[in-house]
Amino acid sequence: MHIHVIPNRDSPPTVLLRESYRDGKTVRKRTLANLSALPAEQIELIRQVLRGEKLVAPASLFEIDASRHHGHVQAVWLAMQRLGMPELLAARECPERQRVLAMIAARVLRPDSKLATTRWWDTTTLPDLFDVAGCDEQALYVAMDWLLERQDAIQGKLARRHLEPGSIVLYDLSSSYFEGSTCELAALGYNRDGKRGKLQVNYGLLTDARGVPVAVSVFEGNTADAQTFMPQVALLRERFGIDEMVLVGDRGMIAQTHIDALKAEPGLQWITALKSGTLRTLASEGALQLGLFDERDLFEFTHADYPGERLIACRNPQLAKKRSHKRQALLEATVEQLEPIRQRVAAQRLKGKERIGLRVGKVLNRYKVGKHFDLVIGDASFEYTINDARVAQEAALDGIYVIRTAVRPARMNSDDVVRNYKNLSQVEQAFRSMKTVDLEVRPIYHRLGDRVRAHLLLCMLAFYVKWHMMRAWRPLLFADEDQAAKAQRDPVAPARRSPSALRKVSSKTLDDGTPAHSFGSLLHHLSAIVRNVCRRPGALAHEPTFTLDTTPDAKQQQALELLKTLAV
Repeated sequence: MHIHVIPNRDSPPTVLLRESYRDGKTVRKRTLANLSALPAEQIELIRQVLRGEKLVAPASLFEIDASRHHGHVQAVWLAMQRLGMPELLAARECPERQRVLAMIAARVLRPDSKLATTRWWDTTTLPDLFDVAGCDEQALYVAMDWLLERQDAIQGKLARRHLEPGSIVLYDLSSSYFEGSTCELAALGYNRDGKRGKLQVNYGLLTDARGVPVAVSVFEGNTADAQTFMPQVALLRERFGIDEMVLVGDRGMIAQTHIDALKAEPGLQWITALKSGTLRTLASEGALQLGLFDERDLFEFTHADYPGERLIACRNPQLAKKRSHKRQALLEATVEQLEPIRQRVAAQRLKGKERIGLRVGKVLNRYKVGKHFDLVIGDASFEYTINDARVAQEAALDGIYVIRTAVRPARMNSDDVVRNYKNLSQVEQAFRSMKTVDLEVRPIYHRLGDRVRAHLLLCMLAFYVKWHMMRAWRPLLFADEDQAAKAQRDPVAPARRSPSALRKVSSKTLDDGTPAHSFGSLLHHLSAIVRNVCRRPGALAHEPTFTLDTTPDAKQQQALELLKTLAV
């Protein structure tokens, strides 16, 4: 007897159990059964029986003692080995180094508190791969203290990896809120998380031009952005030994006092932007000729107030439209709130110049467009009108921004200056990833200042690993693979994805027809690779066990192979 498979064009093949017999001198075949409805696994078992193989129940060969998720841990471990993370932390292996490596991996895989992390990672192979079996949260806190002592050395190594003399350095500041009130770093300040009344801590991130993190600095929660800038310059020069660089920061970060200090230091240059009030002054003086935007969306000019500097004016029509719509909406919302006040005053239900002014002021402060209103407030009267001239004057500057820099044209043309300034979005993307998307730096529960600093350093190192993993996995993710085209695109126009990236987004699939992934969903898919701990049935306690991993599918194997191409 044998199994005969008959192809059936576009339909599943027909599988028959047949036998051969002799009719005189002729060999004939007859069908004994149609096996087409059986699963492929059962058909293969029948084929083995027909070949005379002995079938044995798996349970009689070995039994599974434990199963732990392995694939996603293996991926992060492989990436960290390729990136030289152990050597980055310390030259010699020690328990603290292994625990820090494990915390970095856990932050990428499943960010949580230190206590919850030690509970969760026992369901994976992370304790085995990173040699932290039996480690509790107190041991992790000790390892965090060890990490903080090595922060300068670690960040110095990262700077030598990614920053060269004269390279672009991006810097920005963000904040995260606290749960608690005992940390000396916690303070009320400008809350970027939308958590009014919450104490917070500020932290600044230094990256290279691509957004690869190099250093993180922690400040009290009420520290102004500009106050954190010069310490970063000192960090780069004194601790990292970088004497020549181009610092890129937004208009609130690099103030005129900073620029004066940078001019006094040879080798230091900058790229920043002018504030909106300065733009209005330049436009009113005629130095910023808005008519030139009729020809192109970018032009360069100079001004006596900025000696030795280049000013590059840019206009984004889409941003102009967005700001116009927002202004109109705020004006309408303000009128909607002012009108009831006017009616109450007219009906003599609200009297007194001070009382009326207090109510009006609350409305104007809420929507921040009071400068566009002309108000007449008396003891028993209140009138308001929108000043169309002031609205039109501001609207003329919608979508316009001016970048200022001391970098010479021979080194960087106008388009590249704009591109490098807009690369600050890479730091903003790092903050988003660290805060909410994957690493969940907030809320912060640590009550000791040094633990907060160590926590943020851990998160920065985790983002460093994630950044490189995402770069390697671009072919499998929704990410745009055409990175080289960014250097050729219009620097002022809104960023657009390449046609291949748009196809991924619209179809949710890759070119080979398989699903496209996010970073998180690909890690989840890899977690389906399980490591089983097996032993002989009835084995004694002292008998050795062995492990058996799930065979990776094609997508999982491709993801692991791509990580092997990582290089710093």
